[in-house]
Amino acid sequence: MGALAANPFKPTAGANPPLLVGRDEVIEEFIESIDDGPGAPGRLTIFSGPRGIGKTVMLNAVGNELQASHQWLVINETATPGFLDRIAEAARDLLDTGHRSVTGVTLPGYLGGGGITLAPPEQQHPGGFRKAVGLLLDQCEARQTGLLVTLDEVQVNPELAQLAADTQHLIRDDRQIAMVFAGIPSSVNDLLNDQLTTFLRRANRVDLGDIPIADAAAAIQATLQENGRTISQAALEAAARATGGYPFMIQLVGYHIWRQSTADHITIHAVTAGIEKARKRLGTLVLEAALRELSCGDRAFLAAMAQGPSAGMDVKTSDVATRIGKDVKYASVYRDRLIAAGIITAAGFGQVRFAIPYLREYLVENAAANGRPARELIQAEA
Repeated sequence: MGALAANPFKPTAGANPPLLVGRDEVIEEFIESIDDGPGAPGRLTIFSGPRGIGKTVMLNAVGNELQASHQWLVINETATPGFLDRIAEAARDLLDTGHRSVTGVTLPGYLGGGGITLAPPEQQHPGGFRKAVGLLLDQCEARQTGLLVTLDEVQVNPELAQLAADTQHLIRDDRQIAMVFAGIPSSVNDLLNDQLTTFLRRANRVDLGDIPIADAAAAIQATLQENGRTISQAALEAAARATGGYPFMIQLVGYHIWRQSTADHITIHAVTAGIEKARKRLGTLVLEAALRELSCGDRAFLAAMAQGPSAGMDVKTSDVATRIGKDVKYASVYRDRLIAAGIITAAGFGQVRFAIPYLREYLVENAAANGRPARELIQAEA
């Protein structure tokens, strides 16, 4: 039975989905920048978007495509402390070390010496990021290839400032290097506004958004068919709508409707049950973590958005201000912060909407902020 087959969907942070949809144009533009040579704007790219939108997946995708099409080397890292040293170490590991250099020569015994001294491999290419990457680029360019470095979860820190400075020098020297970064919108905004990383303002910023529902349906259907299962059109449409076009939710819904099915044909009942389980897992894996990073005032704004007759649709900032007992100017401060964080989006003049599927439902089900009214949260912020 198909029910015994391995589940092909991958609802794990950073895992490559079985089928990447809705991002072909972004990948093509990046590869075109490689063909355009050093100095092409796309060779310095920043992927930005909320949690679960597929930033890490995009880092993997451009790296895999560049390796396959141009035979470039790729170093993948995360911007946690020590990442510069880790990149330098990875570059040294990629260097050809089959021929060790001579560091000293001593005469043979009958002339009073004892032979040749070779430096151990780890001493061949000392130096930090710029030196190690420069040596690796020498080898890449001799083979008519290059080096891509991807860096996930970027944020303002001294190491990133040093990386920006070193990368600027490499680009000025017309080296065959590309850098692709990824981060949530607020962190990317801070990075681009920081005086030590102004060089990155010239990067090609790609704000990743939801994909069309039709593409979500195509991804689910293709993955099921490639793994021996079928689904009715009505069930497929229901599953696709439930994803909201949110890439991580596509994998969650697909994963759970597969698990809920007991046969090779997935029914509407399996889809309904799978959607409910996917929605709960989204709360645990994405929504809870996103809310944890916010201030009391931010959460008060979201709690107010989730209230009232306009909840779940576009909400007026003025209505939010009334619900939290503040004026529009005060509420707009939190509105702007939440937009920068990728939690909500602007929806026409003076209106906002939730950027992540089921966030409103999650807020309502969890008493909008651990049971504390929006006005009380605003007082706590003050």
